[in-house]
Amino acid sequence: MEDLMRKLKEARDYINAKTGNLKKYAGLVLGSGLGDLADEIENKIIIPYKDIPNFPVSTVQGHAGRLVIGKLEGRVVLCMQGRFHFYEGWGMDQVVFPIQVMHMLGIERLILTNAAGCVNKNWEPGNLMLITDHLKLTTHENPMRGKNEDELGLRFFDMSRAYDPELADVVRKVAKGLDIPLKEGVYMFFAGPSFETPAEIRAARLLGADAAGMSTVPEVIAAAHCGMRTVGISCMTNMAAGILDQPLNHTEVLETGIKVHNQFAALIKGIVREF
Repeated sequence: MEDLMRKLKEARDYINAKTGNLKKYAGLVLGSGLGDLADEIENKIIIPYKDIPNFPVSTVQGHAGRLVIGKLEGRVVLCMQGRFHFYEGWGMDQVVFPIQVMHMLGIERLILTNAAGCVNKNWEPGNLMLITDHLKLTTHENPMRGKNEDELGLRFFDMSRAYDPELADVVRKVAKGLDIPLKEGVYMFFAGPSFETPAEIRAARLLGADAAGMSTVPEVIAAAHCGMRTVGISCMTNMAAGILDQPLNHTEVLETGIKVHNQFAALIKGIVREF
């Protein structure tokens, strides 16, 4: 773990050298279909992941693979334009490395976004969902497994407020003010890269899941370990396996993300403004 702290500090120092130790107010992770929001950041500083010491490099279509730092709605944000996934072959520790770097940079508030399959039969593609809780039962892997690093957080840490209730109220307020319909529900993590089977989705529904996806949950766990206040928002890009009589594909995910981009982006900007 001493090696982890060295790597985190190297990444932190590199980013600070590029930004002049600019105080960053919030962290933002942009999922599939929302990456263009980073283009609206003013006075931006762009740092490709490949240039940051010890950073993985995103390989997923629709993920630009760079940090964008600057002002959004008057707030200084550090934006991940693309994230890392367990299914890409990264270890869980590598998947959450950028979240831990954000913590090292002094960021205390985190907004996570993703594209998800809709498990709730009463919803439809294009719906936005405030994540109120999650399920992670399909893999034993946990990003905090191994020797604990006390500089980051406690060995055993609380997950009952992993999705910050007060910040969730901010999201509800913003959505209402913008007249954006907002669902609320539970996100279930699947390791991927294969989409879920119809039986798995039926099981997810029985367990109380409303959405299914392949990201976000490891990041939330790492953020909770570091004491970061987090909100998560999913875009339902397709009905999950078995609900409709049609195969699933990543193209549909990207297409739906593009269709709801303006609404999703407006919501995120409103949240940043109110944070």
